[in-house]
Amino acid sequence: MTKQLKKWICVFCGSAVGARSEYAAAAGELGRAIAGRRYGMVFGGGSVGLMGVAADAALAAGGEVVGVIPDLIMDREIGHSGVTELRVVRTMHERKAAMAERADAFVALPGGFGTMDEFMEIVTWAQLGIHAKPCVLMNVAGYYHSLLRFMDGAVEEGFIRAENRALVRVARDAAEALETIECAWGVREEVPPHDERVDQLVE
Repeated sequence: MTKQLKKWICVFCGSAVGARSEYAAAAGELGRAIAGRRYGMVFGGGSVGLMGVAADAALAAGGEVVGVIPDLIMDREIGHSGVTELRVVRTMHERKAAMAERADAFVALPGGFGTMDEFMEIVTWAQLGIHAKPCVLMNVAGYYHSLLRFMDGAVEEGFIRAENRALVRVARDAAEALETIECAWGVREEVPPHDERVDQLVE
């Protein structure tokens, strides 16, 4: 995948929709918001669960969506055939590396082990100085309350430094997530439309 000059936001989220309707609503809201700001969306490539909801919402709003999915779980997660680009890779490690390379920021919606693995690894990379891209947890309906308490406890117990705990930014909804990301990028208020002719200059 060749990185373009436009900004790309990687969305980590579940391959299930979860027990509360708020989760799917938040995923759709985030997809629409990303497209509405003319950013691209990178995700795990599935058409099911919150992955599918977020991708479908971004596409319906006219956004570009790139999926990255390992061939091992292509059928299990039902690769999304309607995205702008679907990249099939060999391993989970390749999947995470490809998403990280393309992204300029990361947002985690509610999810399970896979979502936690992806988000925690990318935060660890930030802690190690491998990247300086903003990492945001969308704490939909308080889903991440217990995780945030764990992180705070780890700071108190001396396992996470306070400055590294601060790498995990928290947002209640899509609007706050994008505002947090744009603040980290140094973007102010209006984001200029993406001119696709610029892409041709870097191909």
